[in-house]
Amino acid sequence: MTRDEIQKKVTDVLVDALGVDEEDVTPDASLTGKLGAESIDFLDIVFRLEKSFGVKIPQGELFPDNALSDPRYVQDGKLTADGLALLKERLPHVDTSSFAADPRLEKVAESFTVKSLVDFMERKLQPA
Repeated sequence: MTRDEIQKKVTDVLVDALGVDEEDVTPDASLTGKLGAESIDFLDIVFRLEKSFGVKIPQGELFPDNALSDPRYVQDGKLTADGLALLKERLPHVDTSSFAADPRLEKVAESFTVKSLVDFMERKLQPA
């Protein structure tokens, strides 16, 4: 599957899941910012991606799971150095530079973009 085909399927998933216009689904569009996704939408997005691409996405593989409530990784609403390292390791599809300088938790959600979903699916679809 080409990157353009992956991009099209991801766009279709986001249009359906979030009720946004296709022209708003640009590579740099933040899921929570520009596209208005809320935490419950992330579950729906994962489900729709699994169905659309015929893959299984384990909990925490695409979006961070309960690690962000662990005091080793988050303190006073900010990522610790260990938390940032964990996210970089577990979420290679996400550009962590935006919250490396400003480690507030809300920056983590803002860093999930259409491009990060396409990057994730491109990696996921590569032969093992």
